[in-house]
Amino acid sequence: MERKVRVRFAPSPTGALHIGGVRTCLYNYLFAKQHGGDMIFRIEDTDSNRFVPGAEEYIIEALEWLGIKFDEGVSYGGNYGPYRQSERRDIYRKYVDQLLESGHAYIAFDTPEELEAKRNEIANFQYDASTRMQMSNSLSLSKEEVDARIARGDQYVVRAKIEPNEEIVVHDIIRGDVHVNSSILDDKVLYKSADNLPTYHLANIVDDHLMEVSHVIRGEEWLPSAPLHVLLYRFFGWEDTMPQFAHLALLLKPDGNGKLSKRDGDRLGFPVFPLEWHDPKSGDVSSGYRESGYLPEAVINFLALLGWNPGNDQEIMSMDELIALFKLERCSKAGAKFDFEKGRWFNHQYLQMTDNRTLAELFMKDINAAGVETTIEMAEQVVGYMKSRVNFVKELWPLCSFFWIAPTSYDEKAVAKRWKAETPAMMAELREQLAAWNDYDNAEATEEYVKGWCEAKGYGLGNVMNPFRLMLVGELKGPHIFEITAVLGKDETLRRIDTALNTIKN
Repeated sequence: MERKVRVRFAPSPTGALHIGGVRTCLYNYLFAKQHGGDMIFRIEDTDSNRFVPGAEEYIIEALEWLGIKFDEGVSYGGNYGPYRQSERRDIYRKYVDQLLESGHAYIAFDTPEELEAKRNEIANFQYDASTRMQMSNSLSLSKEEVDARIARGDQYVVRAKIEPNEEIVVHDIIRGDVHVNSSILDDKVLYKSADNLPTYHLANIVDDHLMEVSHVIRGEEWLPSAPLHVLLYRFFGWEDTMPQFAHLALLLKPDGNGKLSKRDGDRLGFPVFPLEWHDPKSGDVSSGYRESGYLPEAVINFLALLGWNPGNDQEIMSMDELIALFKLERCSKAGAKFDFEKGRWFNHQYLQMTDNRTLAELFMKDINAAGVETTIEMAEQVVGYMKSRVNFVKELWPLCSFFWIAPTSYDEKAVAKRWKAETPAMMAELREQLAAWNDYDNAEATEEYVKGWCEAKGYGLGNVMNPFRLMLVGELKGPHIFEITAVLGKDETLRRIDTALNTIKN
């Protein structure tokens, strides 16, 4: 019987969630949903020294904003809990004892000073089969001495006992079979008596097994730990339940070489975190995609295509479409350059697809922040005319504040170029025509009306429309002139013409 697909996302609460971690979580989610499987949210907090207050809550909020939903885990509940590793101490201790009893692990008492001395003594020192008998551990010491040291409270760690010259094969869905000789592995620490907690290596294996995880989809940086994890499954006799591995390539700097970092975002002006992060230790504030004005659907679509392709030329895909198309086999082995400009392009596309009312509700925050009172209907109308010109809602106000704030001065260069000696008389005539017109809501009808008047008078359109725009906006910018009059309405349009005729001098 085929196993049910169960995947997990297991971040450490050590700070803000990096955008690379978001992509890993997304790929897990797409894979699980496509196969009708479960998505588990687990917290890896066995390293108590690196715990950062607020990080766990930040991670949960970020993933909920992005629309990534979990079936079970921390804050979601489920039948395999607890899902926070610090709450599973007793569970891990049982498996530590099992490894010790089977001879696949041993106790080591070496102090940091002793380890450092050995590193100075032996070049490229590694705690393994070739050096372990020179160290202070249960393999080199008598049982009586080991028991005595534990009884008097000496701190110790439990290390995996790796036998040399064994071939280990990691079956990877993306990379194929990865062959590793055990001699290159060190005897990794699995457990520390100082805090009675396991390290990442043991905790993950035990949790994945007990939570019946079928696939482990994680970043390339964890590939070096995969051979040890394969061995641990073998040590416990769990080969039949070993999950399938898939190691995702790194997200790379937009320019140059190396892994994408926060410094790259600071240097080039883009976020590397999903939400704004306030570091409780340093007080530093880091920008987030949400606060920078990105729509969550755009971020998801952008991230999905960094290291994976659907096998066609389609770029714009909803979450449901991504779920239907996603294949781990189509993930790249090579790192993906983080094209932040493409991220802005995606946001522009999704902005155009978002209904005007939703965008207007977001835009109202900027309007109100400017001290302007307006209606949601007017904001919605302006958004409909202006959203094609922006990548983010926050870019709207600088472009279209003139809809609410009438000009009191006029661009000097535009006046010099477009305001001729005959212009005041021509604009006064235009005002008379517009005063007699009442269908301002119909931009097309207003345009035909004014064009008909221009044609009848023999006035060139440019000689009318450019000064007209200058009077309404204060400069030669903005959408179609009759979209502007449709928003302003008759009274405001005439008032702005009067102000301009009294202000602009030849």
